[in-house]
Amino acid sequence: MTNLDEFVRERTPTWTELERLVEGGRNSPARLGSAGVLRLGSCYRAVAADLAFARRRFPSDPIVGRLERLTQRGRHAVYNTSGSRNTVLAFATRGYWRRVRERPALLVIAVVCLALPTLLSGYWAWRDPGAASGLAPSAYQSVTQPRPDGQDLGVSVDEQSDLAARIFTNNIQVSFLAFAGGILLGLGTLYLLIQNGIMLGAVAGLAIGAGNGRPFFELVVAHGVLELSCIVVSGAAGLRLASAIVDPGTRPRSDALRTEARAAVEIVLGTAVWLVVAGLVEGFLTPAGKGLAVVLVVGLGLGALYWGLVFWRGAPEQPTVRGAPGP
Repeated sequence: MTNLDEFVRERTPTWTELERLVEGGRNSPARLGSAGVLRLGSCYRAVAADLAFARRRFPSDPIVGRLERLTQRGRHAVYNTSGSRNTVLAFATRGYWRRVRERPALLVIAVVCLALPTLLSGYWAWRDPGAASGLAPSAYQSVTQPRPDGQDLGVSVDEQSDLAARIFTNNIQVSFLAFAGGILLGLGTLYLLIQNGIMLGAVAGLAIGAGNGRPFFELVVAHGVLELSCIVVSGAAGLRLASAIVDPGTRPRSDALRTEARAAVEIVLGTAVWLVVAGLVEGFLTPAGKGLAVVLVVGLGLGALYWGLVFWRGAPEQPTVRGAPGP
């Protein structure tokens, strides 16, 4: 075969068959019967070979990404024979991070939809605080009031516990809303990301304009880096759901939606754990007024840990194949 169109046309039936077998077997290939298991292994090897060929012949085409994802799913179906406890461990140590990393374009879109409104509204609030103050919720209007650096907020231990519970409950709700917004062709997800970005930028701009930039960053950095990372990832999960509806590719839309919905739900459930961590930091460390140096170490450290795990543990496995289809 000499071109991409021929390659896709000739190999798509095998790719579709592997998708069908993986979906049919779910977490137990034995459901396919002996013939189905043999066919599953055969299709997986063929798709792994197709991936090797596509990487060599069409390295910059999106078909490589599709085959990488399909090969990962096929390998999991063929070789995953561990019990449920090992499955949970594998998801926590590898599976979740691969889910986050496997659609980088959607992560970039989510980052832009959150970061760009933050920067624009922050600049506007800094230059025109009178007009921008209406965007900041009443609970955050205090950012314009003077506050000495490192001052404790005077929150008791019991109040800190209640604050932490409310915070990570709210964060998890935002995460699920960002995911659920994908059902509305992604418009709900984009709206939530842009809205949160505008609100964050407005509050930051008002604080900086009032001379409270340092206290503001002391209050938000410790938990904010991880929290915003989780919101971005949840937004990408929602966009993943939308992509199955808008552009299912060669798959039937129902199959694409089922596959992407499962992946998106896994992302949201895994991200909820990290939102709990962010909520605990916000509820207990932030009110203590430890100063900018401490919150920078904690906030940037948590952010570096999270994204470091995305790039390290989320790296796709390189399939080992004996050969590839010839041209």
